[in-house]
Amino acid sequence: MDGVLVGKRVIGAQSPVTVGWENIPKVEGGPVKRLFFSWFQPVALFGFLAFWYYAPNSIAKASVALNVAIGFRLLLMALEILFPRHESWRLTWKELATDLFYVGLGYTFLKIFDHYIGSDALIDTLMHQLHVEKFNWFMGLPLLVQAIMISVIFDFGQYWMHRGMHNWYPLWLPHSVHHYITQLNIAKGAVGNPVELFLIGLGVGGLFDFLPRAFLLAGVFEVTIAIYTHINVRFDSPRWWRFLFNTTEHHSLHHSRDWEATRSNYANTYIFIDRIFGTCVDGEAELLGMEGGRRMSLREQMTYPFTQGWGAIRQRLGGPTPAPAE
Repeated sequence: MDGVLVGKRVIGAQSPVTVGWENIPKVEGGPVKRLFFSWFQPVALFGFLAFWYYAPNSIAKASVALNVAIGFRLLLMALEILFPRHESWRLTWKELATDLFYVGLGYTFLKIFDHYIGSDALIDTLMHQLHVEKFNWFMGLPLLVQAIMISVIFDFGQYWMHRGMHNWYPLWLPHSVHHYITQLNIAKGAVGNPVELFLIGLGVGGLFDFLPRAFLLAGVFEVTIAIYTHINVRFDSPRWWRFLFNTTEHHSLHHSRDWEATRSNYANTYIFIDRIFGTCVDGEAELLGMEGGRRMSLREQMTYPFTQGWGAIRQRLGGPTPAPAE
């Protein structure tokens, strides 16, 4: 397998990948279906932005936003069932049970944990101790500008955290669990070792004061852009969308079995950050995972970073490395 030269790197030498938008298959079907899957994403984005921008205060609150987000996810799950991108990515009951476990973990234990020792809480404590004020002047910016800044600042931090996870072994250990997934679907973004899920959520938002509605609008970018990175649906996104935003195509390359391809497309929402720093590769992959597509058990997902980390320490000290948990 020769691979494709992208810049100074050879992509696809270890596992089949498709490089270049011109080589990616298009949505097949009649004009209505093609129109739907070409404009579904932009319409959803601008529709949600308009809704939360003009919604009355009685509606514009976090509890309503959570219900709307869940409803939108259910709609996307229905699209996955009706119009799968790859048959090999179809949900099985075993995959669904694992996904629901991690979604529940994210909405309960991890949410509570992050509230007390997450980045915002730590920054608030530090600024209080140092008697430093937040950057309050952001409150005077237009509402939509605040929302975009919240989203971009957070994703910029995620980009460097994610990139660090691929380049520093102690961070790679918890992140590697997420790379053992063998398919993409709407809930797979929640699958990973809890340590990694906590780390990837760290940001610098606690340094700023924003209007509450700005946070609701910022959430729209997560719900209507980042959500598509793990989805088993093919979209014919407009060229400007693929240039600015991360897509299933980009993220499938990042999860491919080709090592060089995984070292690209680190941003969660805005792929233009990868373009700026030279880590973007346009393309897609169907074969995902590590070790030839070996699926990790739930137990191993929970313990893998610790057993492998301890094994690496023992190996350095001259002892045997323990085998992965079954």
